Amino acid sequence: MGIRIRALACLVVVASLSACEPTQGVDAANMQESVLPATESSKDFGEYVVYFNALKTDQLTPDIAREYGIVRSKSRAMLNVSIHRKLAGGQTEAVSGAVSASALNLSGQLSTMTLREIREDTAIYYVGELAIADGEVLIYTIDVTPSNDPSRFTLRFKKQFFVDE
Repeated sequence: MGIRIRALACLVVVASLSACEPTQGVDAANMQESVLPATESSKDFGEYVVYFNALKTDQLTPDIAREYGIVRSKSRAMLNVSIHRKLAGGQTEAVSGAVSASALNLSGQLSTMTLREIREDTAIYYVGELAIADGEVLIYTIDVTPSNDPSRFTLRFKKQFFVDE
């Protein structure tokens, strides 16, 4: 019985610590500095800019959701990522690449997201969905490798969702 109580106490401590900061192979002391606030929607990586956003899927119009096979719901979130290469004159162009993402909530639950590529004229998006709870704060980790480039970029951002709004 005492062993079970100690094991449970250890699990509570580990869950509490992981709820403070995600530790996916990253120095936890530096994690908070590397998490972008929800107000950010892009990150510059020199030759590339990665654009990203997360929103509840009920914010999509029914036509858009249907066209891209996205379930509209106030309890589902969609992540949208786009990679752009910088061009001369301050312009950018969308490029394809390998994009992976995960979301960690403050309880330490990690959800790996499956992203699919969507092409629309010259735009290229990587989109994935997951279930959310009211008031849930997610810390997204996005890894991007542009096609034909060995560079790998990682960004993190935080977003809180309110289901009952």
